[in-house]
Amino acid sequence: MTTATRRTGTKGVARAEREQQILEVAGRVFGEHGFAATNVAEIAREAGISKPLIYNYFGSKEALFERCLATASDLLIDEIERTAALGAVGLTRALATLDGVFGVLAGRTWVWRVANDPSAPSSASALLGSYRERLEALAHDGVRELLALAGDDDPLDLAAMVAVWSSVFAALVDWWCAHPGVAPAEMSARCERLFAAVFGAEVSA
Repeated sequence: MTTATRRTGTKGVARAEREQQILEVAGRVFGEHGFAATNVAEIAREAGISKPLIYNYFGSKEALFERCLATASDLLIDEIERTAALGAVGLTRALATLDGVFGVLAGRTWVWRVANDPSAPSSASALLGSYRERLEALAHDGVRELLALAGDDDPLDLAAMVAVWSSVFAALVDWWCAHPGVAPAEMSARCERLFAAVFGAEVSA
């Protein structure tokens, strides 16, 4: 059973509000078990509503997951775009990006897990493709600025470093999600220490 279950109820709640409550519960369940291992009955039980009500609102398990995925990907991309707009460059931008993501995921790591669910249905492929393209474009911009500071404009170096950064970024967020006792600020400080150790320079978000 998921933690911090939020009962939606079925009386005296506007449809739009109840829909958002269902999405929050569904996101947590999908995030904990993955799409393939989740059933609608479990989501209904966690939400304190009937299974037919979920089908009435969303039509299918796939459509419900897609709504959760759209919410998750928008939250992540919006936050990364926000930190990108701050104007930091190089490793400082990288740390600001991580710090922002840890903050937006605090208390809802399901967002990250849903956006990176390997068992996502094929019907969500377009949504996932759009999310990953936007994420890669932001990574490309940040890495290009980092390499420019070193006078490197080789396109293959850029492509290779984007792959490296994307892997490092995902690994750090994955690690943090697997350690719920670590506060966002503590994880940001850890990333700062790790970057300083790896790159031999003191950097700050």
